[in-house]
Amino acid sequence: MNLLNKLVVAAIPLVPKSIVRIFAGRYIAGETIEDAIRCVRQLNSEGVCATLDVLGEDVTNKNEALQSRSQSIEVLHTIAKEKLDSNLSIKLTSLGLKLGKDICTANVREILNVAKQHGLFVRFDMEDSTCTSDTIEIFQTLQKDHPNIGIVLQSYMRRSEDDVKALMVNRTNFRWCKGIYKEPPAIAFQGRKEVQDNFVKILELMLGNKCYVGIATHDSVLIDAAYRLINELGLKKNEYEFQMLLGVRPELRRKLVGDGHKVRLYVPFGEHWYGYSTRRFKENPEVAGYVFKALFTRNV
Repeated sequence: MNLLNKLVVAAIPLVPKSIVRIFAGRYIAGETIEDAIRCVRQLNSEGVCATLDVLGEDVTNKNEALQSRSQSIEVLHTIAKEKLDSNLSIKLTSLGLKLGKDICTANVREILNVAKQHGLFVRFDMEDSTCTSDTIEIFQTLQKDHPNIGIVLQSYMRRSEDDVKALMVNRTNFRWCKGIYKEPPAIAFQGRKEVQDNFVKILELMLGNKCYVGIATHDSVLIDAAYRLINELGLKKNEYEFQMLLGVRPELRRKLVGDGHKVRLYVPFGEHWYGYSTRRFKENPEVAGYVFKALFTRNV
């Protein structure tokens, strides 16, 4: 781990919250639904789609899970009312996963019922390895009645190839990313190249089996590999998309759009922005160093 990244993570609790908010603002739309609307409208005007995410995870009681459900439903109504080009992403631990699968499934089903009314797509985010099996199980249960949903899988997880093969049976819509949580070597690849190699290998498997894939990466090596696969497989522009995080590598986003590819940005917002930011930094100190660098550069 880079020494600078360690120092940045250690220093974050000493930095005034208002200062953290300044550089976190590049990666978070804001605290309110109005902030999110403005952000998505701007992206849409640039030819970019979005997926909105209400920040919050690991809820500790049923009322918090119900509040999270209500917020996600509000986002769906807002997307429809404002005619935004956006999906919704949900984290199951914010909807009661740690309180029990039955509670979580009931909350997610309510969200999906509203999404169906509006004809909107909902993405199940993937969290750390303690949630993987339960997230996939709930997804498969609800997929039967709600086909307009998708799931995130991570290329650093050793189990992902088996998970993809199981989910491909139903032509699942995937968001395919490297993964951010710190996991032990027994269950996750640790080296950059082996994560990249697994990313490309399984991306080819997904695309070759006609699954729609959100190719979620800022890694130029993987972007180049994706371009190659798209050309080799003769894919049409409506058979995949590229996905990125808000505020990360805007020049790459513009290139992808300029090349005629569909691009979707993950747009988080909400009052839990500070907890979200600091948790991400602690889980992956490299991200903290990346944000620190962003303070001194216009484009990262």
